[in-house]
Amino acid sequence: METKPINREKTIIRTSIIGIIANILLVGFKAFVGFIAGSISIVMDALNNLTDALSSIITIIGTKLSNKKPDRKHPFGHGRVEYITSTIIAVLILFAGGVAIYESIVSIVEYFTSGDKTLPSFAWYSLVIIGVAILVKIGIGIFYKIQGKKVQSEALKASGTDALFDAILSTATLVGAIFAVTLHWYVEGYLGIIIGLFIIKSGIDVLRESFSSIIGERHDPEETKNMLTDISSVPGVKGAYDLIIHSYGPNKYVGSVHIGVDSGLSAKEIQIIERNIAALMASKYNMFMTVGIYADNVDSKLSKEIRSKIQEFMKNNPNILQMHGFFVDEIQKFCNFDLVFSFNEKEPEQRIEEIRNALQEAYPDMTFYIQLDRDYSLS
Repeated sequence: METKPINREKTIIRTSIIGIIANILLVGFKAFVGFIAGSISIVMDALNNLTDALSSIITIIGTKLSNKKPDRKHPFGHGRVEYITSTIIAVLILFAGGVAIYESIVSIVEYFTSGDKTLPSFAWYSLVIIGVAILVKIGIGIFYKIQGKKVQSEALKASGTDALFDAILSTATLVGAIFAVTLHWYVEGYLGIIIGLFIIKSGIDVLRESFSSIIGERHDPEETKNMLTDISSVPGVKGAYDLIIHSYGPNKYVGSVHIGVDSGLSAKEIQIIERNIAALMASKYNMFMTVGIYADNVDSKLSKEIRSKIQEFMKNNPNILQMHGFFVDEIQKFCNFDLVFSFNEKEPEQRIEEIRNALQEAYPDMTFYIQLDRDYSLS
């Protein structure tokens, strides 16, 4: 059952607000402990929590903008704004990581160049506060991931993973504090650098995911398979091909598909099939679907011979995944069809030319039109 957009928006905003409040409290507690104890790693950990709060604010803004109604300039809506906000969040995370590394290097230099080499001074309550902060961060992470899965929000799920990751980094900070108190070892600056590197890695991961979504990713293979099965099960459909899905934000899709039908059907019968498919995709997958038609044309002896020869080529080339849209016009002497090539095939145009030449040699009176199709949804 699809989640209604308004419920999804409210859930994301409510979850983000809870995360903002929790992170701001953590910033206050950690900054207090860090400045009192003179601990650069705890101050940097507080800065990381501040970027988490800012990220949640940006997530709220992005969610509100992405749910604006379509307009003349953006007829498919504003759903992709969520991908842009993810990019902004990634830049903030990268900035925080860079600052953490810079400040940590300054701390190391000052420690070894100062005469007294003063270590951070932690009171017992400081360690307790850090420990509680770790538990809070774990709770935030689990809460984000549960809510993100509930409303299919990659932003919330990513924030949940980041929060759990932050808990690990805070644990490292706690270990550093314990070393300073019990063993009088200086590990502050080094832990700050490690934390900064992990923050930068997290930012790069978020940036990579957002860029990938903006560029356009392959739809979920399992759901794509289910869609093709559902379309093929509609009465009158003799095969579903060329399923192409465009994402305009989370749970906002526009798609197109070609179907094979009996060549003897009337325009009215074909339109009924098309309407049934459109209704199915809208109700089950929340997708606006356009349908193209292939007339099944393998009745004559010649068409069966040509089709059989094409299938022989396919057996000899495992990179040809599918042939469809096959049509032979014996009066005007032409044949056209589509070939779907795997992305493993480096020279699909050359393979098509080889097949065309072989068919032309076998049937010199015919003209062959072969369309190159990409593997949008088969694998």
